[in-house]
Amino acid sequence: MESVSSPLVSVLTPVYNGAKYLSECIQSVLAQTYNNWEHVIVNNCSTDRSLEIAQNFAAKDRRIRVINNKKFVGLYRNHNIAVRQMSRESKYCKFVHADDWLFPECISRMVELAEEHSSVGIVSSYALEGNKVWLTGLPYPSTVVPGREICRSSLLGGPYLFGTPTSLLFRADLVRRYETFFNESHIHSDTETCYELLQDSDFGFVHQVLTFSRVHEEQATRFSVRLNTYLLGKLERLLQYGPKFLTGGEYEERLKELLRRYHRFLGRRVFRANGKELRDFHLSKLAALGYPVSRYRLFRASCLELMRLLGDTKRLMQTLRETSSNVKYRHRAQNLSEMRTKRILQLPEGKQRSL
Repeated sequence: MESVSSPLVSVLTPVYNGAKYLSECIQSVLAQTYNNWEHVIVNNCSTDRSLEIAQNFAAKDRRIRVINNKKFVGLYRNHNIAVRQMSRESKYCKFVHADDWLFPECISRMVELAEEHSSVGIVSSYALEGNKVWLTGLPYPSTVVPGREICRSSLLGGPYLFGTPTSLLFRADLVRRYETFFNESHIHSDTETCYELLQDSDFGFVHQVLTFSRVHEEQATRFSVRLNTYLLGKLERLLQYGPKFLTGGEYEERLKELLRRYHRFLGRRVFRANGKELRDFHLSKLAALGYPVSRYRLFRASCLELMRLLGDTKRLMQTLRETSSNVKYRHRAQNLSEMRTKRILQLPEGKQRSL
């Protein structure tokens, strides 16, 4: 696609202390076969060489602009700052996180699909995450699917196709509809945004690996992995969007299923090294949603997990080592038999629904 006949694409990179990988990220944008782009890099008060690296690239290519925040802001607020830097002429918006990169044909293939189908609001593709290809759940050769169908499938437990912002291309006029594109109060705001846009637009998919997401200890998603906030995100999205995309019966059945899974999850994790931190986090979030955990069901799930561990000596010894290595949880390793209802947070006062 020649730049003279191709729409402008705003490539956005919010960065905080990303010096280790930022050069590779920017170079992947420079290597695109598609030429009509601008690359806006928003530095969030980095204390490493991120700003210097970005400015060095900007000095060599006028398509690269660097914005330097005057004060540090949260993750999604920095994403929203980047969105507001898009040129008015941009027809598409493409994120690439500072620790990720794009394959050379990424923008070209995504824009090509979007240009052929004006109803498409979001374009995704296969993605390489570390050494694993994911986002593979859409059958070939499906390229354009009604947005509401994708959302229904996702809410009902179907394949996850949104990935991360790096995985997606957005139609800019849809992005500009929102004063705040990403909900800054939600951990998984990027997925929530997809549900918003797909209420009245289609979903496009390129059956080719076009993006790379790095897996490393410093990445922002480590918190979500450690505490498994993804199950919470599924429940939050069901409560918010289930009534919009599902029938009443589908919504109620899926809600029951997720709540059952939550009890099993919390019951199994109570014996782990970070069990109390994880349990406290999820119980407080569930109570805030109006679904405090049933003491009886959580106790039952914990007992079932204990019985499973006692029947698996190798797994039990591993759990004991994990818990005993942390002083805060050493008592659990010394006396598992005392792990009963005292491990359950008291429910908040007032009338609330029970899981």
